[in-house]
Amino acid sequence: MATLQDIEKRTLDAMNEIRPFLKEDGGDLVLKEITEDFVARVELTGQCTNCSMNNMTFKAGVKDAIMKQVPEVKDVEAVNFALRE
Repeated sequence: MATLQDIEKRTLDAMNEIRPFLKEDGGDLVLKEITEDFVARVELTGQCTNCSMNNMTFKAGVKDAIMKQVPEVKDVEAVNFALRE
């Protein structure tokens, strides 16, 4: 079984793969924590905070990248805005 440190490292690696696309538009992201029940809590920063596309960016970019590369992560939550379904 993977350690929390390993899960955190692989989560950061997944985030680093999409980071250049966010930085192109003046944004970035920060891993705030991985909870005990394996939920990654991520904050979008910079221009991504108020962008009208932040839901799509988060769901189709950040969340998908993390969950594909780190199957132990059960969910990915945005900490600084509410996701719209």
